[in-house]
This record gives sequence, structure tokens and C-alpha cells, in this order.
Amino acid sequence: MTLVTDQRDRPFVATVAIVLAILTAGYLAPWAVAAARGRANHWLVFWVNLLLGWTVIGWAWALYLSLTSHRVSVYPGMR
Repeated sequence: MTLVTDQRDRPFVATVAIVLAILTAGYLAPWAVAAARGRANHWLVFWVNLLLGWTVIGWAWALYLSLTSHRVSVYPGMR
């Protein structure tokens, strides 16, 4: 008895699919970093990354925004 399936050996297509999945995750990495760090500007990072991240400069700017240090706010009357 011979079994026939729809499985095909396509190593090139599988490789391209894996590479694209990794690149897609890397594309939104600045936003993920900002959200994980609890940045107050994580929505700004998201929009900069989404709209300008396809350029190297836009992606680097979003990464910079997500990695900058938190600002310390001092309110009058607080010690």
C-alpha cells in the first residue's frame, strides 16, 4: 500500500519564510524594547517605528527613543 501526501520538499521557501519571520520581529523590536522597559513614550516609539521604521534612520531613531534613560520628575513639596 502506497501513501500519498501533499508534503513537498521546499527548503528554499522554508528558509525564506523563516528569514522573513525573524526580520518582521526585528522590525518592531524598538517598540517591544520600549514597552518592556516601561517607557512613557512607547506609543510614540510604536508610531515612529511603524511609519518610518522601513528606513534605517527611522528604525534607528525609534531604537534610540526606546533606549534613552528615564527622566526623573521632581514635584514641589516632595522630599
